[in-house]
Amino acid sequence: MPDDPHAEYAALVREVRAHLELEESFGIDAAKLPPPPGPRAAPTGRPAPPASDRANPYAQYGEGARRPRESAPRPRTPQPEAPVRHVTTASSVSLLNAKDYEIDIPEGLSKQEQLDCFASQIADCTLCPLHTGRTQVVFGVGNPDADLMFIGEAPGRDEDQQGEPFVGRAGQLLTKIIEAMGFSRAEAYIANINKCRPPNNRAPTPDEMAKCMPFLEKQIEIIQPKVICLLGATAVRGLLQVKQGITKLRGTFMEWRGILVMPTFHPAYLLRNPAGKRDVWEDVQRVRDKVREMQEQE
Repeated sequence: MPDDPHAEYAALVREVRAHLELEESFGIDAAKLPPPPGPRAAPTGRPAPPASDRANPYAQYGEGARRPRESAPRPRTPQPEAPVRHVTTASSVSLLNAKDYEIDIPEGLSKQEQLDCFASQIADCTLCPLHTGRTQVVFGVGNPDADLMFIGEAPGRDEDQQGEPFVGRAGQLLTKIIEAMGFSRAEAYIANINKCRPPNNRAPTPDEMAKCMPFLEKQIEIIQPKVICLLGATAVRGLLQVKQGITKLRGTFMEWRGILVMPTFHPAYLLRNPAGKRDVWEDVQRVRDKVREMQEQE
């Protein structure tokens, strides 16, 4: 936490404002408050104390009577955190050393320079049929030293045109989610399982994902995030190579090659199904808390 109370207050205000903007993006413009509690009824068989005595809860003991010792509140038992699920994934067939794509990243470069060098070498990738319909490869964007990384499935029309992941309506919602977590978009790194847009925004096929996965794995290797948030079922299947659905997997940390991974719903799903917002908000709060916890341990 910031040492300056004013800075701490300002950070809290920013987080609350971001959360309210996130709620507004889901179409929520009011909050329902519970009704105020009614007056407590006197116990059966005992007359209610006079009104003058109700203000003094110790009047029943008489003038000058010794007041009973107030019992200390019972400490709350912390709820055990759900265990991290370890995922054993089949290692991807490395295409980075294949004849068609021998990636050469010189030693001694910063993380940003490594990513730039890597991006330039796969900009003309033709390993899968998706290259025939793309405008450009959508590599990734964000902080090369990010502790938090978001991974979606594939670029859409807006992303294909602009060359940056998550810039359409779903991307705008993701930005609000990140800000509601207390981060900025620039602090995180954002990428996709596939770097080329599938026709008509369909989900990428298993073969298309397999061809592109080594590129994503190399990005993760360079960035070394503390936590990865997987957005949607396709991202979960692509990275974790599991068959369970997103509904069963979301909300529980998993581990991929020593990195904590949280599956949750894709922002595009929330635009169609606002009822899933509560689940996503619970998931990303856990992500935020875990990132902060790991940062404090450094």
